[in-house]
Amino acid sequence: MNKDMLEILSKHEDKVTKYADSISDIDEKEVALIIKEIGNIHTIKDSNIKDCLKTETIGKEIFYFKEVNSTNSVAKFLAKNGTDDGAVVLSEVQLNGKGRRGKKWESPSGGVWLSIILKPKISPSKASLITLATGVVVAKTLKAMGVDAKIKWPNDILINNKKVCGILTEAHANYKSVDYVIVGIGIDTNLNLDILPPIIKEGTTSLKKELKKDIDDNEIIYTFLNEFELMYEKFQKEKFEDILNEWRLLTQTIGSYVEIKQPFGKILKGHAVGITNSGALIIESENGELTKVISGECAIKTN
Repeated sequence: MNKDMLEILSKHEDKVTKYADSISDIDEKEVALIIKEIGNIHTIKDSNIKDCLKTETIGKEIFYFKEVNSTNSVAKFLAKNGTDDGAVVLSEVQLNGKGRRGKKWESPSGGVWLSIILKPKISPSKASLITLATGVVVAKTLKAMGVDAKIKWPNDILINNKKVCGILTEAHANYKSVDYVIVGIGIDTNLNLDILPPIIKEGTTSLKKELKKDIDDNEIIYTFLNEFELMYEKFQKEKFEDILNEWRLLTQTIGSYVEIKQPFGKILKGHAVGITNSGALIIESENGELTKVISGECAIKTN
């Protein structure tokens, strides 16, 4: 059984006894039901969110936890076991939040940590565009709060050149169709930056620091989910060019000089001059050569 789910169940043994004498005696479908029950305990916390949602799909189900290893891990488990399109997993704290390339995402109390289960009827080749679409949604959400948020390819949101949000998209698909996509976001809202490791703190900011006031996490969440539903409708209708055009208007990457760290230590340097319809970044090197970059760790060089 999934280790992360076992850890949740071990803290709620009273729920387990409704189904079996011990955790080892229950199957995955029953585990999923218990996880949902646990996530529904905290109805007061998300009542304000649900009251302010104007969505039909996104946030139809919201599962809230005090503490999990990773909201993406919980969402993947629930998606595999029949949870519907649009369900949301929230947690006050992630003990082992995940970033891209297996990096740990620092996610103590003081941020918005959530994952959305998506089951879009699209070609697997288009699944990667969900990351770009989510970046647009986060940037628009933060702009509504009064900050000049910008997107850094492929999955970060910046304020004044410092990271305030990361996006992690994980898809399960075969060559014909997409089974599910998990979109995880972490937004530093009221995070105490002083608790972060120095190397991370240097390039990180929070909404509280930028706006000089406490942030209502619930307002961020329902604003984001309402905006996400509109974007998801575009995505389902395959309006990919519209999504990319919005991304281009909000990105800080295009027009900047960048360094892209690629697998096996390769570093690509040049000006980011565009993005393809599949979401690849186009880099122009000093000799004028154009290269399409599908993935990598992007750093924007300001001097």
